[in-house]
Amino acid sequence: MKHMGMIWFVTIAISVIILDQITKILAISYLKEPGSITIIPDWFKLTYTENTGIAFGVDPGSRMILVGGTAAILAGILIYVLLSKNRTPGFLTAFALILGGGAGNLLDRATSGRVTDFLHLDLYNGYIFNTWMSLWPVFNIADSAITIGAFMLLLWHNSIFSDS
Repeated sequence: MKHMGMIWFVTIAISVIILDQITKILAISYLKEPGSITIIPDWFKLTYTENTGIAFGVDPGSRMILVGGTAAILAGILIYVLLSKNRTPGFLTAFALILGGGAGNLLDRATSGRVTDFLHLDLYNGYIFNTWMSLWPVFNIADSAITIGAFMLLLWHNSIFSDS
């Protein structure tokens, strides 16, 4: 029973990586040519994009810095989880989602220099500073996992870290 928490952690992280990579392969195979498929009009589309930067397309300048920095952050998260005595489900799930999502995007950056994004919540399009833009970026499963894990840490911080 002592190691069940870590089995849970590894299972979640690997599942996120696998699901992320499979969906990106499908996006490349089926969305690249049409570019976009509307699923729910005015709300949800599958839109193929390639992101060479980080969140919202921000370019850090160097692929090596981005890959190395991401790998260092993920290694830090893994070391933190391994050294922590906290084995609560919330703690392990939140960090497994963040680690799995980060690793999924890291695989893309390290192998092809870009991340495939394809989920597009078309929540708002409009003018900002006289420029037409979509206010919600196109994202992927890895991004979703990172976001969910981060929100878990923010929303349930006291209960997640109560046994640390």
